[in-house]
Amino acid sequence: MKEGERSPLLSLDPGGQEPPLASSCLGPAGGARRTGFGGGQAPPLPLTSSCLQCLTFFSNFLFSLLGLLALAVGLWGLAVKGSLGSSWGGPLPTDPMLGLVLGGLAVSAVSLAGCLGALCESACLLRCFSGGLLAFLALEAVGGLLVAALWGPLRDGLELTLRVAITHYQDDPDLRFLVDHVQLGLQCCGAASYRDWQQNPYFNCSSPGVQACSLPASCCLDPREAGASINDQCGFGALRLPEDAAQRVVHLGGFGPPLRRWLRTQARALGGFVLAVVLVQGAELLLALQLLKALALRPGARPPAKQNRG
Repeated sequence: MKEGERSPLLSLDPGGQEPPLASSCLGPAGGARRTGFGGGQAPPLPLTSSCLQCLTFFSNFLFSLLGLLALAVGLWGLAVKGSLGSSWGGPLPTDPMLGLVLGGLAVSAVSLAGCLGALCESACLLRCFSGGLLAFLALEAVGGLLVAALWGPLRDGLELTLRVAITHYQDDPDLRFLVDHVQLGLQCCGAASYRDWQQNPYFNCSSPGVQACSLPASCCLDPREAGASINDQCGFGALRLPEDAAQRVVHLGGFGPPLRRWLRTQARALGGFVLAVVLVQGAELLLALQLLKALALRPGARPPAKQNRG
């Protein structure tokens, strides 16, 4: 056998033909090397870079599962309430589940790009993943600056939003759930005071229904009344009572002062959560950049030499 020629036992399959080079992102059978530029085979990554590759893959696989779960829950919520079918071809539904759908879609798309980029050693997908993380970090920074700079108008907007939610309290189960949990958590009633519930067409004192001049159970001082379940009638007739009698049954103040107190007490926890999110995203970005650097520094294989005929 001449020097430079391959053994027929290694180059021919049982049918007598040379097997093609593997081109999938998982590499050839046996998994030792991957296809490089020009049809050659690229050498495997060093041990440190392989560890970075595995860490990037598994972390993004976890985040992609969480994003897909949020997307599925949001789509299920929209489908159950008929928001998808009723708004088809029209404007987007103003539904809290829509935020869950959009957030899950964005997280799952970016995480899948990082997961597949690490698995296939694709520089293009890893660059897309890095760009998505940079976009997330930029949006979070802009959002934080806007909240800090526009806290006064934002608080007024929250109060207006709660007034609108009070008006449509019975129209949407998700909206009712959010309003009840805000009032129960902050121990408040209404946007500015408990009298804001007069704007609701069912709780208004001029309403002919049984809920006229009443308040939802989330406004009550003790909605459970020492029972296992919430008493929905604990606020019945509360709007007819004078203020000194009503304060023994329901909360009189709106959400503004309790929200400020809650933010002061939870500022450290909120700051820690935001910092943890930013650190995780920054670590994912550094992993992707290091993996891109390792892929760029890995020497590509030369194209296979042509065999002389004859």
